[in-house]
Amino acid sequence: MGDLRVMRDDLRPPEPPARRHLISIADLTREDVERLLGTARSFARSLDREMKKLPTLRGRTVVNVFYESSTRTSSSFELAAKRLSADTMSIKAAGSSVDKGESLKDTAITLGAYDPDVIVIRHPQIGAPQLVARVTDARIVNAGDGKHQHPTQALLDALTIRRRRGSLAGLLVAICGDIRHSRVARSNIHLLTTMGARVRVIAPPTLLAPGIDRMGVEVFTDMRKGLKDCDIVMMLRLQRERMQGNYVPSTREYYHFFGLDDDKLSQAKPDALIMHPGPMNRGVEIASTIADHSRSVIRDQVEMGVAVRMAVLDALTREPRRHNAPRAA
Repeated sequence: MGDLRVMRDDLRPPEPPARRHLISIADLTREDVERLLGTARSFARSLDREMKKLPTLRGRTVVNVFYESSTRTSSSFELAAKRLSADTMSIKAAGSSVDKGESLKDTAITLGAYDPDVIVIRHPQIGAPQLVARVTDARIVNAGDGKHQHPTQALLDALTIRRRRGSLAGLLVAICGDIRHSRVARSNIHLLTTMGARVRVIAPPTLLAPGIDRMGVEVFTDMRKGLKDCDIVMMLRLQRERMQGNYVPSTREYYHFFGLDDDKLSQAKPDALIMHPGPMNRGVEIASTIADHSRSVIRDQVEMGVAVRMAVLDALTREPRRHNAPRAA
């Protein structure tokens, strides 16, 4: 892909959020989450109509910048912006100036010159969205930064659960698999515990994130014990692109102990929902029969992704933009 050249001093801790951006679930209060989910439910209803397009963001510009491969998230953000009548521009790292060695900072400054209202960014480096927020006037949405955060995924997961269960409070949710490398796990843990759910994480010791027990979760290294009486089973894929070294002996052995199959699922509640953020590796972290089970809401997650991202774009563009001071040449 070329040298991304995200300099260490560019990734210093950001200033406290001013609700101009969505970079982390930690940026949101419980009230913020409730408001976003309520708006997303309204947008979800609008997507069932024959005429799906709304004038909400007419005259606004949304730029999607993806430095990592993506199908669901990138297409979901693009469709969300178009459903709200925004002008959109999508940029992939491959084939762009990144391949010629341009730094993220310079790419962001170039994009900022087009005066977009929102920049949606996915990047393999933690802190990349904060960098873009500092050098542009646009509102920033984090579509995934390294193994740090993926806030809209957690929001769409919450909306999916709510539509089936009515509330998150009191539910027992198991997040299973590669916890160590998962931004989805971190974002979901924060949101679910904030909204009153109990969270268990289940993984082999090598795939548990350091300090995970301090995040208010119950930790299990035995799949059957961890799934006992759970309301929601959320599977994660092995993120080999982030692994340096051997974290599991083989995919076959991993599936035997930590892949979701009928036997392991039988430990959860009989009506437990099955979730997966995608992309799925059938036969590695989940059996094909389970992925296609009547209790699977994996397709619902994809559908709710558009509604949630519409809600986020709508919320961030409601307040007038605050332009930065002129920058030195």
